[in-house]
Formats: sequence, structure tokens, C-alpha cells
Amino acid sequence: MFKKLKRNFIKMFRELLVYHHSSLEYRAKVLTLMVSSNEMIDACEEQALKEIAHTIYFDDEERAELLIDTVKEYHDKIITENGLDFEHLVQEVEKESRAVSRYVEKINFELLEKLHRCMKEEEDIIFQQRILEFLQMLKEEYGRKTESS
Repeated sequence: MFKKLKRNFIKMFRELLVYHHSSLEYRAKVLTLMVSSNEMIDACEEQALKEIAHTIYFDDEERAELLIDTVKEYHDKIITENGLDFEHLVQEVEKESRAVSRYVEKINFELLEKLHRCMKEEEDIIFQQRILEFLQMLKEEYGRKTESS
């Protein structure tokens, strides 16, 4: 009970309480692009999301759980049309990639491939492939700024 209450409190005030919250939120947005491509998070994607979060934050269980919660929060907003839609999320990821070029280094295609392998429908596979291509374009375009800095 206390742990759930603490997680909810941190989610509500993550901008104030979480170290490098914007970096965590960028990662959550990238992951949300992948899981929201087919409008639901199935058991395979749920498991892959947990593995990805715990790989990224292998030494911080709380931060990994916060990443998962943030992805689910963004996903719910898209599905319920509650202040966020998929196109807006795409625009946010591009804008943040352009503004903070080091963020694109957080795009890990090996980890995203775990989510991609969960797709069963041909239409979903193709759509997610387009998302991966978009992310690759961002990494190529804005990642160069990091190298030349």
C-alpha cells in the first residue's frame, strides 16, 4: 500500500522530485510511440517494456518502474484522447530531439526491437517499422550535433 502511494506521489510530482526527469520522459515518449502504434499494450509488450526499463535502469528499480508508469500514462492519454494524440507525441519527440541533441543517443534500437517482435499483424509491423525509421532519421540528423560539439 505504501509503495503504491509513494509511486503515485512521485508520478504526480516527477518534474520536481525525479533527477533528470526530462531524460526519463523522453525515453518514455519514444517507448510510447512503439507501444501505442497498435492501440493496446498486450502481454508481450508489457513484458518487453519491463525488460527494457530494467535494462536501461538496471541499478534503479524505482526509476525503472517510473519509466513504465510514464509510458502507460502517455499511452492512456493517447487512447482516451485526453490531451495527447499520436501525431502530437511524434512532434514532441522530434522537437525534443532537435532541442537536446544528446537525447537521441538514448534511442536504443536493440531494445526497441524487443517491442517490435511483439507485433503480430502485418499492418502493425509496417507501422512500427515506419516509427523505427523515423527514430533512425532523428538519430542521424540530430545525433551529429553531439559528435561535433
